[in-house]
Amino acid sequence: MTGNMPHANAHRTVIALMFCLLSGGASSAPQSIMDLPLQAEGDQQWRLPAGEYRGSFSIDQAMTLTCAPDAVFQGQGEGNGLVIRAPNVQVQGCTFLDWGHDLTAMNAAVFIHPAGQGAVVRANRMQGQGFGIWVDGTRDVSLIDNRIQGDPGLRSQDRGNGIHLYAVRGARIIGNQIRDTRDGIYIDTSNGNLLQGNTLEDLRYGVHYMFANDNQLLGNTTRRTRTGYALMQSRQLTVIGNRSEQDQNYGILMNYITYSTLRDNFVSDVRDGSTGDTMITGAEGKALFIYNSLFNRIEGNRFERSAVGIHLTAGSEDNRIAGNAFVHNQRQVKYVATRLQEWSADGRGNYWSDYLGWDRNSDGLGDVAYEPNDNVDRLLWLYPQVRLLMNSPGVELLRWVQRAFPVMKSPGVMDSHPLMQAPIQPLQRNVAQEDAS
Repeated sequence: MTGNMPHANAHRTVIALMFCLLSGGASSAPQSIMDLPLQAEGDQQWRLPAGEYRGSFSIDQAMTLTCAPDAVFQGQGEGNGLVIRAPNVQVQGCTFLDWGHDLTAMNAAVFIHPAGQGAVVRANRMQGQGFGIWVDGTRDVSLIDNRIQGDPGLRSQDRGNGIHLYAVRGARIIGNQIRDTRDGIYIDTSNGNLLQGNTLEDLRYGVHYMFANDNQLLGNTTRRTRTGYALMQSRQLTVIGNRSEQDQNYGILMNYITYSTLRDNFVSDVRDGSTGDTMITGAEGKALFIYNSLFNRIEGNRFERSAVGIHLTAGSEDNRIAGNAFVHNQRQVKYVATRLQEWSADGRGNYWSDYLGWDRNSDGLGDVAYEPNDNVDRLLWLYPQVRLLMNSPGVELLRWVQRAFPVMKSPGVMDSHPLMQAPIQPLQRNVAQEDAS
């Protein structure tokens, strides 16, 4: 048997080459993966040898498919690269190129059918114009350590999303790297899913939630997107330990989010975007934008070096905002409403880098409340043309009058217990502990 092994391997190689040459055109219906020259490696364990396999393929039985390093699915610009139609399928180590880009038909490198419960798609590389991975109406799917690259030559609205979940439960989206697609990860009408440790760069939205409840968003990073985390029309989200770096318009956008937790997130250098491709107007480079969102806990976050630290509007009330750090933002707070907002809890507020108060008893809390905005600020927000008079004697007189006669002061944001030092986030604590050891 040992002496015949080289001949067997040569025979398989010839079959693979013949298949690649004969499959010159992509057919409309996916071909069965079993038509490829698979090599058995155990019970329902198959290996796809090196080669370029043209067309669209489907997996219709439980199996583990492992690709050799140079095994490439070449979609030739039509249909899906691979369709998973059976439960308990694993696909790993494959390369998918140039599948279809018909967004209406949901063309994807890997399309997971509702029957594909428990599918695992791991350590694959995908590069094309359509969707990277589309998961459709199934559950308990794992998408792990995949690299998905879109086409930067297309307008963002003409590209597919990197990962798209529709009506999905129990998915685990972990450690993926996505860039140059439309949105990095889009979650639509999908509950009870985990997104953790993904890196999302050069996109429209890094993470985009719509009508998705009871989801966890942990330890992800967005860079150079037009909105890092677009959280919309959802409740009971757990958003912890994420980073937004050099995004435009918004670091974290909350639009009608309720009963959710935002904790230990880091947002920095959010810039004013001028693309016009935003869901809500007024994107001046906001680290955190809270729109029509209630009953949320926003604690332990750091928002720094952005045009606006936090903007609260449209009836966003009854949120617990405490223990955060607002550091060197051009404008720390933007709030236009007529109700007092107290931004402290249990005797502790937030850290404000522009706070000028004092701490005479050294308890770590300022002795004077922090009030970031006054009536003149509200006047400027309501009538932007008044900015021409920003430094005029008339505006300075208005500020003096409202300080001298507090009875004229209208309700706004107040932090009655501002912190004298910025809280240390978990990542900073871990680094400090490593340095000490």
